[in-house]
Amino acid sequence: MSYASYVIAAYAVFATVLLWDFVAPRIRIAQIMRAVRMLARREAARGTAATAAPELKR
Repeated sequence: MSYASYVIAAYAVFATVLLWDFVAPRIRIAQIMRAVRMLARREAARGTAATAAPELKR
């Protein structure tokens, strides 16, 4: 009896999980960084609009 198919499948599952454990946090970090950049842009635009408004009233 040969366990070659079992061993190959086990290594394939292990490699897949190991790869996912490597990639998943990087995907999440990229999503969070994108959200932070978008928030910073919105805050900067809001701050610019707020400071520009008093100048327009003069």
